[in-house]
Amino acid sequence: MALLIKDNCIDCDMCEPECPNQAISYTSGKTRIDPNRCTECQGHYPEPTCMKVCPIDCIIIDPDHQESEEQLLEKFVILHGDILSQ
Repeated sequence: MALLIKDNCIDCDMCEPECPNQAISYTSGKTRIDPNRCTECQGHYPEPTCMKVCPIDCIIIDPDHQESEEQLLEKFVILHGDILSQ
């Protein structure tokens, strides 16, 4: 699963610096999560940090990007394999 920022986001920018995968960005006037980079913090933290810091709880599981924990960890390895091999 990837996460999704709902339309009621106030674009406070609390989540973007917390994302270890650089999956969050502000584009086209909206804060968005790239589902190809979001691992729900698997491999980094026990829970998604963006959800933890969001002051209005507008980050949810993206129903259009359902992934298992195993798939999320595989994505983590693809994104951070260079760090893991050091």
